[in-house]
Amino acid sequence: MEKVFINLHIHTMNDNNDIIENGYIKCINGKITEIGKMSECVQNENVETIDGNNAFAYPGLIDAHTHLGLFEDSLTFEGDDGNEDTDPITPHLRAIDGTNPQDRYFREALLSGVTTTLICPGSTNLIGGQIAAIKTYGERIDKMIIKDPAAIKFSLGENPKSTYNDKEQTPVTRMAAAALIRETLYKAKRYYEDKQAYKKDKANNDEPEFDMKYEALCPLFSREIPAHFHAHREDDIFTALRICSEFNIRCVIVHGTDAWLINDEIGAECEGILVGPFLTDRSKPELKNLNLKAADILSRKGIPVAIITDHPETPLPFLTLCASVAVKEGMEPDATLRSVTSDAARICGISDRVGSLEVGKDSDIVLVDGDILDLRSKVILVNTGSSVIYNS
Repeated sequence: MEKVFINLHIHTMNDNNDIIENGYIKCINGKITEIGKMSECVQNENVETIDGNNAFAYPGLIDAHTHLGLFEDSLTFEGDDGNEDTDPITPHLRAIDGTNPQDRYFREALLSGVTTTLICPGSTNLIGGQIAAIKTYGERIDKMIIKDPAAIKFSLGENPKSTYNDKEQTPVTRMAAAALIRETLYKAKRYYEDKQAYKKDKANNDEPEFDMKYEALCPLFSREIPAHFHAHREDDIFTALRICSEFNIRCVIVHGTDAWLINDEIGAECEGILVGPFLTDRSKPELKNLNLKAADILSRKGIPVAIITDHPETPLPFLTLCASVAVKEGMEPDATLRSVTSDAARICGISDRVGSLEVGKDSDIVLVDGDILDLRSKVILVNTGSSVIYNS
């Protein structure tokens, strides 16, 4: 199906950060096929035309770390599927198997302009499972996937310590947490290397016995996907970087509450920091350095940043509110927009599909009646590829 959106103020969020003052976007079958100035637009009466009436157009927003559909709205245990806290090492769990797309926050997120999110297992386990990048629209999770797995979830600090201390089982110290992760990665790497050797020379090598946990970790060693390390405190952040360096694994820090204090030490060891949630209280000791200026400080140091809600810690529809707070605290508006669009997409490894309005990318288009970072602005409609969803 072909359609064209006309008379738009377009924020492309491409590498040049181009803004088209009076432009159009043409789409076919969920992909952008043309984008440019209205003076270049050739209209066809057989094409569905949506007049934006000078609305602001943005790529669909991205929240790089949520538990959407894993901790369901208005439910407790019955809808709590984010933590299999019976075993600290569960890399074989897949977020999509616990996600309910019928949770009403999917619709509320979409109507707020968030079209893509990473759905992550929770942080009670040292290795929590496989993270999926999905669209916030659809009925069946299998048809909403952008990338699965997009990353593997790891956790350090108070969450796994407190969970397993309550169960009187390991780990109850940071030493044990790091040791268990190392042991698992060491065995998984041997498993991966044995698999590679068998593929190259089946006559002289034995195929390793299938192990579902180690199988799930193999994409880390081929560097196809990164490890997403939940870490708040300085020492936990450094432990995450240390472990990833030891095993030559790509590293993304999740939350990174203290990262703004050690930004000179992070550098190229980290592919990005998923900052947030910061619209919350300092509910535990490792949040004592929570700083609303963190995203700005890290961004100015050249560290890739994505602002996150950690839904349901902060409800996903408030992603633009989080971004607006970052601007209020000094972050440049363009950098802030990138942190929930193009930069978030790059950190998550999905920039080939989403994060900017460019020919060939998914036609997730959000029309807003003003600047999307202005809390007075309202989303008018969201294009999901197959449908136009009006926010009435």
